[in-house]
Amino acid sequence: MTSGARSRESRLLIPRSVRRNWDLYLLIFPVVLYFVLLKYLPMYGIQLAFKDFSAVKGFWDSSWVGFKHFDRFFNNYQFWTLIRNTLGISFYQILVAFPLPIIFALLINEVQSQRFRKSVQSITFMPHFLSTVVLVGIVMAFLSPSTGLVNNIIVRLGGDPIYFMTEPSLFKSIYVFSDVWQNMGFASVLYVAVLAGVDKSLYEAAMIDGATKLQRLLHIAIPALIPTAIIMLIFQFGSIMDIGFEKIYLMQNDLNRSASSVISTYVYEIGLLGSQFSFSTAVGLFNSLINFILIIAVNQIAKRVSGTSLW
Repeated sequence: MTSGARSRESRLLIPRSVRRNWDLYLLIFPVVLYFVLLKYLPMYGIQLAFKDFSAVKGFWDSSWVGFKHFDRFFNNYQFWTLIRNTLGISFYQILVAFPLPIIFALLINEVQSQRFRKSVQSITFMPHFLSTVVLVGIVMAFLSPSTGLVNNIIVRLGGDPIYFMTEPSLFKSIYVFSDVWQNMGFASVLYVAVLAGVDKSLYEAAMIDGATKLQRLLHIAIPALIPTAIIMLIFQFGSIMDIGFEKIYLMQNDLNRSASSVISTYVYEIGLLGSQFSFSTAVGLFNSLINFILIIAVNQIAKRVSGTSLW
């Protein structure tokens, strides 16, 4: 077979759309490679959840034990504490941290001064770029019982210092509101962009008809945000069991552990520190299955109620 015939045969094997848009496929290739290498190939390790893994025997030769590790987790004395803390922080975060960026975007949209609007957005946007270690360090410095700004104010007002970071009842609030401070500005960017895309003639027509600012807010701005907000809410419920490990772990101590122990920190402690790889894999798989079920359920509910969904 000649080289020309071979090149013609290879062209026939490649679809015409791929040959025509080869540059676009080249751009998307690194993203596909990322998901294949870091998201799909690691699924190979899921089999550890059903085996008694031994580093000597390897993946294939380790003995199968079925649902032994799942039964062990369900019967663990920490099971309900982990579930309660994980869901408690997640729902608290949804109730507080989810609506605030929407409210902030609505308020920013009503500001007439472009300079003031950009200044406020920049100030609220910057904390997002702080690392988790720096953020937790700032929180601890502000809440320190001896030198913290908050306790200094409490003492000056005649109160006694509060040991915020060692009080289990305050842990969830500290976690959630520090997250609001860090991410509210960044989360509001999407909603601000949606509001910027609303046809200005709708506002003008409403003003001509005598609509007040509140009426324009209720009947134009908020309805424009609802589809985007529903999509973001579905994503929130899809990761409801995934509390950020780094921040929880850095804020955790022996005195607040009853409120700060969540599934992600438990997996780290038993998996990496305790070298119980099969058991930690089973716990992680259970966590992922719950998230998978929740995102499907919430997506279907949103689709039936509002007509907006991911698929």
